[in-house]
Amino acid sequence: MNTVRYFCVALCASCLMAYLPQTQADSSMLSNRVNTASVSPPLSYGEKVAHKGLNAFANLTTGPLEIPKAVINTMNQSNFFYGWVGGFVKGLVNMLGRTGCGVADLITLPIATQPIISPLYVWDDFDKETTYGAVMRLDKDAK
Repeated sequence: MNTVRYFCVALCASCLMAYLPQTQADSSMLSNRVNTASVSPPLSYGEKVAHKGLNAFANLTTGPLEIPKAVINTMNQSNFFYGWVGGFVKGLVNMLGRTGCGVADLITLPIATQPIISPLYVWDDFDKETTYGAVMRLDKDAK
């Protein structure tokens, strides 16, 4: 019975952590998400480190959500059986990858780098496959 309680607490905490950055963002950031680089001024070093910390914490807590995402996407691309089996394996690998990216971002928090994982959060562009880019690429706009 304790494991059910721990699971429910962890699930509620991860949902809270997943939606916290969206609730604190102002509406202009959400409406101009596509053109933020050309519209907004470059972020300061502190803002970049803060965003990297939030991304690291979000990736650490929402890594298990990669499993249902991969199952749904694989099932939509192929049949039911392969969607469950292959999607579960793909989701498990992506869960470990997202959690690893969160750990790497947390360890290298003082260094302003570009994100490793794309999409940045699990819920961003849900139909897109999770991909991994170059590791430890410095952010060119760092002050």
